Amino acid sequence: MPDKPLLQGLGTHVHGSCRGDIGRRVAARREQLGLTREEVAVRAGSAPGYIQYLEEQPATPGIGFLLRLADALETSVMELTGGTADLPPGTGPAPQAELVELDVEECRTLLGTHGVGHVAVATYDGPAILPVNYAVTGGEVAFRTPPDALPPMAPGSEMAFEVDHIDDALCRGWSVLVVGTACTVTDPETLRELDELAYSTPWADGDGAHWVTLTPTRITGRRVNVRYSHA
Repeated sequence: MPDKPLLQGLGTHVHGSCRGDIGRRVAARREQLGLTREEVAVRAGSAPGYIQYLEEQPATPGIGFLLRLADALETSVMELTGGTADLPPGTGPAPQAELVELDVEECRTLLGTHGVGHVAVATYDGPAILPVNYAVTGGEVAFRTPPDALPPMAPGSEMAFEVDHIDDALCRGWSVLVVGTACTVTDPETLRELDELAYSTPWADGDGAHWVTLTPTRITGRRVNVRYSHA
């Protein structure tokens, strides 16, 4: 039997004007992959009749089944529910949300799983938040900036860096904040090592771009967990 038709955490993507659109997206994706309803049903652990019902009726399947269906169709829940259409992340409701403080070790682990974050700095025009791709090395956060992105930094300048991950389909996510002292890297050997360590070609490129390292004095983080009913 399919999951109870209650889709928590996806808000108006399903309960509002998008009812019925799920079926059209499922059918379109299935045909794009060249799959029959029977093949999708086997992949999703469902019955072919329910796949037909879902494609032809304004059904609202449960989150558990949607996760399996998205996996069967090699896509995401957000794509099936239309949540990627001009909708900023984090706008869906989060029922039974639990905010959990992360310890320093988990914060450091999460820092190492991503390559893009945001740095908060004081510029000539006032406070600013800049997106940067970064690397973690020796306990420090290192990122590259264009020559005119930051004003000259005095030794020991304080800076804040943040990285996060939002799963809007499940209304879950986490955020890690690093506050510390920043320093422009000038040592040629260190610069070479940072260039090799970078996850990808740095967004800030060119002869004038430079690396900055942030030595943490404080690392904090939070995780948002949501409990769902899969019955």
